[in-house]
Amino acid sequence: MSTIMIIIAAVAAVFAGYLYFAYRKMKNTPLLPDNPKIKILTDKNFSNQIRSGISLVDFWASWCMPCKMMIPVLNEVAGEIGDQVSICKVNIEEYQSIAQKHAVRNIPTMVIFRNGKEIDRVVGVKSKDFLINKLNMLKYK
Repeated sequence: MSTIMIIIAAVAAVFAGYLYFAYRKMKNTPLLPDNPKIKILTDKNFSNQIRSGISLVDFWASWCMPCKMMIPVLNEVAGEIGDQVSICKVNIEEYQSIAQKHAVRNIPTMVIFRNGKEIDRVVGVKSKDFLINKLNMLKYK
């Protein structure tokens, strides 16, 4: 019985060590640059940017691993449909008031606005195809 406990403890220790080093490696991953079509929103330009047309606003933070995973996806979405839909980002660390106003509780959260009013919300990591299909569906509703 004690041999089994020692083996289980050793496996748990190795797994915990692996998780620690994987976390440190991911935490220090640099942010990718944004596509030039992505607009960075602040408390000063938020209302003006979402006022007309359809806008997808990504609420994110630099310490959030799923948010870092969404950067290349949003870059691709902006590259494909950035002329038809405004793709925007809000850093919730810098602009907490915007996140609070729009009831953002988890990140990444992508809120879709039409003419300044929220029409849909997507939480978590999503694929490029999912986001493009969602935006195309909402464009014609």
